[in-house]
Formats: sequence, C-alpha cells, structure tokens
Amino acid sequence: MNSVMLSSSLVVGPAMGGILIATLGVKYCFLYDTLSYIPAIFTLLAMRLPARPMQPLTGISDTLEKLREGFEYVWKFQPIRVILLMLALHGFVGMSHVALMPVFAAKILNGNATTMAHLSTSAPIGSLFACLYLSVRRGIVGLERLIVVAQVLIGTSLIFFSLSRQVWLSIIILVFVGCFSILNITSSNMIIQTLVTEDKRGRVMSFYALAMVGTMPFGNLLAGTLADNFGATNALIVCGSLIILGAFWFSAQLPAVSRWIAR
Repeated sequence: MNSVMLSSSLVVGPAMGGILIATLGVKYCFLYDTLSYIPAIFTLLAMRLPARPMQPLTGISDTLEKLREGFEYVWKFQPIRVILLMLALHGFVGMSHVALMPVFAAKILNGNATTMAHLSTSAPIGSLFACLYLSVRRGIVGLERLIVVAQVLIGTSLIFFSLSRQVWLSIIILVFVGCFSILNITSSNMIIQTLVTEDKRGRVMSFYALAMVGTMPFGNLLAGTLADNFGATNALIVCGSLIILGAFWFSAQLPAVSRWIAR
C-alpha cells in the first residue's frame, strides 16, 4: 500500500507539473513544488509514535562497530546480498530512462512540455497495476522468480522504448516499464523485510535505500555520458542490455534464495 501511495503521487505530480508548465510557465511549477511540502510537514508533526527502548551508543567507535555488523550481516546473508546487488544494478541503469526523458520527449519524439508530462505519467500508471497485484498476494514464496522476470522485461521494455519513434507507443512501453520496476522493487523489499532479523532491520534497510537511491546519480551520469557520445537511443539500449544480463546472473542464485524463503 505504501507503493500504491508513492505511485499515485508520481502520477498526479508530473501531470500537474506538465499542466502548469504548459499554461502558466516553469516558475509556477517550482512554486507548486515548494507548496507541496507544507502538507507533508504537517503530516509528520501530527504523528504520535510510542517510544521504543534502544541500546545507547557510547561513541563513534560503537557506531562504526554497528555499521560493520550490519555490513557483514548483509554480505554473508546470501539472499539479501544478491537482492541488494540487483537493486543497485536497477538504480544504476534501470532508471536511466528518467534522466534521458527530456531528450526523448524533445529531440527524438519531437514533442513539448505536454509530451514530457505524458511520458512522465506513464510509468507511475503502470506501477499502480503492479501494486494492486502485489497487495493481494499472500506470502513471499515465488517472489524471487518474479524478480527475474521483471528484470528481463524492464531491460526489454527499455530497449523497445529507445527504438520507438511514436509518442503513443512510447507511452504504452513506459507503462510496462513502471509496472515491472515496481514489481522488482517491491518484491525485493517484501523478501528482505521478511527474512531480516529484527535487530538488523534498520541497518539492512539503510543499505536497501543506498542500493536504490545512492546508485541513481551515478547511473544518470553514465546515461548522460553515453547519450552525449553515442546518442540517447544507443545509451538506453546499453542500459537495458545490462539489466537483462543482471537478471541472468540473479537466476543462477535462485536455488539458494528459494531455499531460504522456504524456511
């Protein structure tokens, strides 16, 4: 349900941004973005969470020791390690189309701000379908195989999107990209949250965030560099191909991951 809310905001936000840019100009889009933080701040202030006892940290050495324990746990726990590596690959090259979207909207599809808004809204619409599917699932059995399928289809969809020269076809392809991306990300999240021990949960989820968000700036740099030297189409083909190769690697790890999930 968290993914549903996130996906919904990603549908409404770009749509409103595109309308504001097309009708009032870019500066009002930034104003809308600024004002959107106000309800979020009031929501955080309204939260009342019960305090939970925590083991106090004695200093920087204790903090580093906790960090080392978390890293060792992630590295030695095979299912979590391989899933985080796949998420890092997804953040590195699987989101490259977002950085290159203005190039495709303006130069390849010969569109404008409205075209950009339609393209930006397409993937979140697809993610809503994925969230609805995952919300009716019971348990995590089989999600590891779903990750492999989603990764292959993400890479394939990115390659198809790079070759598309029709706006309507690009929009449809991005719906699939959004759907498979959320299937991959949320399935990975569900498996990790289920398998991780309670005392390591916070540290493991920080590595989860690092794998997803921390790799995206470097992926954007790679995508932009490839697009500048070889063209946006070829850049996205390379990124899609890397995602597919990563899925083949992850499929070789499936037997061990499935054994852990079966326990």
